[in-house]
Amino acid sequence: MNRIEAIQTDACRRTFLLQGAAGVGAIALSSIMPRGAAAADRPDVTVPHWNGVVQPLHSKPRVRRVIHLYMAGGPSHLETLDHKPKLAAMNGQPMPESFTKGRQIAQLQGRELRCLGPQHAFRPHGESGQMLSDVFPHISTVADEICIINSMQTDQINHDPAHTVMNTGTSIPGRPSMGSWVLYGLGSESDELPGYVVLTSVGGGQSQPIAARQWHSGFLPGKFQGVEFRSKGDPVLYVKSPNGVGLDNQREVISAVQQINQIGNQKFEDTEIETRISQYELAFRMQSSVPKLMDVSGEPEHILQLYGTKGGDGSFASNCLLARRLAERGVRFIQLYHRGWDHHGGVAKGAKITAGLVDQGTTALIRDLKQRGMLEETLIIWGGEFGRTPMAQGSGRDHHIMGFSMFLAGGGIKGGITHGATDELGYEAVRDTVHVNDLHATLLHLLGIDHEQLTYRFQGRDFRLTDVSGHVLHDVLT
Repeated sequence: MNRIEAIQTDACRRTFLLQGAAGVGAIALSSIMPRGAAAADRPDVTVPHWNGVVQPLHSKPRVRRVIHLYMAGGPSHLETLDHKPKLAAMNGQPMPESFTKGRQIAQLQGRELRCLGPQHAFRPHGESGQMLSDVFPHISTVADEICIINSMQTDQINHDPAHTVMNTGTSIPGRPSMGSWVLYGLGSESDELPGYVVLTSVGGGQSQPIAARQWHSGFLPGKFQGVEFRSKGDPVLYVKSPNGVGLDNQREVISAVQQINQIGNQKFEDTEIETRISQYELAFRMQSSVPKLMDVSGEPEHILQLYGTKGGDGSFASNCLLARRLAERGVRFIQLYHRGWDHHGGVAKGAKITAGLVDQGTTALIRDLKQRGMLEETLIIWGGEFGRTPMAQGSGRDHHIMGFSMFLAGGGIKGGITHGATDELGYEAVRDTVHVNDLHATLLHLLGIDHEQLTYRFQGRDFRLTDVSGHVLHDVLT
């Protein structure tokens, strides 16, 4: 064979491996294993277990997993977690220019700015006397379990880039999400489910879209990206076997696919081919584990009443129940998005409705984890991508980044405290300011990771989740 023929042959092989593997892979993903066939029944299938790059851990971990209750759309801190009696007293009055002059405002530029007082009453709760809004009759009962942060700040004032900051630590697209960083650093405790799972629900207000790139792995290998489970019906497409497809046929298909992938990996040493190999084999196990995960018929009636759901209805409460079941099965990072917090108008009614959709589920998750001895090894984060303005936008509030609220609960977190504060009108964080990068640094610290040491070299630079900043919030830790 002459040199030209060798090049042509090699090119054909490359084309076959890259296109053929993907094509046959699509068949494989839709015909993996019959329901109930566990990995233990397949001695020829092995799933490489990723144990993470942080070995040993940088410090003693306080938690094993993270559950992020993501209130997408920007919940108003002024109707939920940040009590502002002075703002109530100034309702309808002009917003003092000293607060707003030269500051970034999303949609109120050039308009007359008037104060809009809190639309719901706040009351003290628990032995700690934490001030919470009446929109949270359930969360207020666990006031002593949560740490409210009233001094959050972020960089981006529009939804999509603000989501990117909250998830990746920067507004620059293409960076790995925090769940991907955690999975890369620590690996998963589950061999039968993805280590990073995303669930979504919707309701209560304007529902801004959420792009799948918010849980993408960026420049990290693809096996670290989040996997979205659908909240109704089959949670994963093709989780059921096609009619008439037998076990022997599936084994032949998968065996052929994996052989092709192995040849491609030996030739090109491509991390995405390695990802394909490991994910196909994980998919075998998911065909058995996912239906068991979604089947809540074995849950006691008092647990279903605690969450306020029978499961499988697509609600936030149902997703909270699934989050607990995912945590029990070793999933490392779980994100529950609830889309419905974008209240540019009708914030009084909207905040109450949306809060009502997440209040009981959130509280049930905290209580359920605690009674099972799991809360002390779980970090719960509750909050959105930014807050809302103290100034009125008609009957609603505009986007706001200078001060907003979140709360934390779980292992290593001081319950019953409020950290930081905004000014008397709730416009800007003025004490113990917490940037999103600080939140990420604290999250990693609780997992036993030094945020400055978890890096990945890409395009000649060592990147990290906290970019070039971030400080651990030691004041909120036990």
